[in-house]
Amino acid sequence: MDNDFEEKDRPAVNGARLWAGGAATAVTAALTAIVGILIARGLVKVAVLAPSREGAWGGASSLTYALASAAIALAATALLHLLLLTAPKPRTFFGWIMVLFTAIAVVIPLSLGAALDARLATAIINLAIGLAITITLSGVAGSAVRSRRTTGSFEHESP
Repeated sequence: MDNDFEEKDRPAVNGARLWAGGAATAVTAALTAIVGILIARGLVKVAVLAPSREGAWGGASSLTYALASAAIALAATALLHLLLLTAPKPRTFFGWIMVLFTAIAVVIPLSLGAALDARLATAIINLAIGLAITITLSGVAGSAVRSRRTTGSFEHESP
């Protein structure tokens, strides 16, 4: 019985390129978190993730937030890799999944009992992190995937 989606029709995924892009995305996500925290605490004087007496950096909670952002970017890379290997229209599914996760990350702080300015600042930082991860990994997917063409018994990757 023939499979509708044979191996020769499946795109070739350059895993090294995908994960290098995922690592760069993790750094980008962590730096986005740090910049957001510095803007919120240092410029706008909004207590995000820690009391305002902690200063612009905010101690260990800022580092934890940045590391969690990097870990989420790596988890998103794993999801993208899985989708690229198995799903029809993997970039469409990835985009929708990431938009929905980002929406959750924006809504959760808005539903908490903290001050409105702290809730808004956290939601905006989460939105920036989610967009950074989604946009950069979507671009990485485009450069890590090549369609396969078969000629005779040889497989060639398109440039």
